[in-house]
Amino acid sequence: MSHTPTDGAGPLAGVRVLDLSEIIAAPFCSMLLADMGADVIKIEPPEGEPWRLQAPFLPAESKAFMSLNRGKRGLALNLKSADGQAILHALARDADVVVINYRPDVPAKLGISYEQLRAINPQIIYAQNTAFGTEGPYANRPGYDIILQAMSGLMAAAGSMNADGNPTTVGGTAVADFAAGLVLAWSICGALYAREKTGCGQKIDTSLFGAAMLVQTSRIFSVEAQEAETRAKTLETVRGLRQEGRPYKEMVDASLAARGMLGATQANAYYRVYQAADDYVAVGCLSHALRVKFCKAMGIEDPRLQPGRWQPGTDEAKQIGMHLVKQAEALFRSRPAAHWIEHLQQAGIPVGPVLFPEDLFDDAHVAEAGLMCEVEHSIAGPLRMVAPPLRMSVTPVQPRAASPALGEHTDAILRDLGYDSERIARLRAAGVVH
Repeated sequence: MSHTPTDGAGPLAGVRVLDLSEIIAAPFCSMLLADMGADVIKIEPPEGEPWRLQAPFLPAESKAFMSLNRGKRGLALNLKSADGQAILHALARDADVVVINYRPDVPAKLGISYEQLRAINPQIIYAQNTAFGTEGPYANRPGYDIILQAMSGLMAAAGSMNADGNPTTVGGTAVADFAAGLVLAWSICGALYAREKTGCGQKIDTSLFGAAMLVQTSRIFSVEAQEAETRAKTLETVRGLRQEGRPYKEMVDASLAARGMLGATQANAYYRVYQAADDYVAVGCLSHALRVKFCKAMGIEDPRLQPGRWQPGTDEAKQIGMHLVKQAEALFRSRPAAHWIEHLQQAGIPVGPVLFPEDLFDDAHVAEAGLMCEVEHSIAGPLRMVAPPLRMSVTPVQPRAASPALGEHTDAILRDLGYDSERIARLRAAGVVH
């Protein structure tokens, strides 16, 4: 398809996207496409998608929804009605991409399966994200981020536990959801490029499960000749602990021990957060050269840094590491955080303060680097939020509008399809549109 781009348009100007998705992963994907200049039409049920009702501060308006749907036009449409499906099919004739994240058994019931839309538009790129994929025993199971973190091994690999020692999600964000959104956007851009060369549309299947596995890289990786037997023994040990009802920490420790990592993190003076006299400081030294610089800057010695001595998995190395940690911790507590940050920066060591999200609104670097933006919402007024974290020299990537209010662009979109005011009024009275 070809829609005319405007001056200052982004790299996806002229691309039209029908966004039939909900919650986090797929809406995040389509927001990234909107930032790149795509015309994204957010299609929701007349009552709005569930994320609008996630702690709303205005009727049908929540921060959660607004943060994932900027730059889109809003159409509130009842796809359970024949008239609603007719409107969707009319939009599909001139669309480039459909983004969807229903369970695999749902789209056909709403008239929005790949087969149904491909019959209308053979060049359509149909991008579907599900919890577990469209094939396999879990295909029709629903799932949210916490389920996928648990089932993908991500939670256990991180060893995330609450104060009671029970497993909990990794970090303060939906890792699997946002990773899946990035994968989906990446795949759509690839499919658009392929269609430019071949003229062919296609179906894309991505999943939260696959994305949660992808971001673990070396954790789900095995040199089989060396590790297959160890992996089997580890699994046997963990299963035994499960059957005995042992604490989760024992299972995590057994897994770490099998990889030679038990105690390694606690004994790593080079990659940790230290408490200074007044605040906290993060230090990251992942190379031999940086470790040498760190020791010199802190006035401590590590015999493991001598040629041929760096074997961090051994008991001796862990004992040395624990001793270094105690030395470094005492040193950091003796001076303010600002002192250590300046001192280590001058030594060429990666270092930084521990900030809260609230700090970033007034951070000088964030402002100068353009990492936050302000958009105007039609109901809520000015919104400040994270800006697209990239720059393109020819085709700018930028927020183009706030998230749409529920059904904000319904009339304009239907008029583009040839519906007059009287017909739109009848559809609204019948509950087909909002």
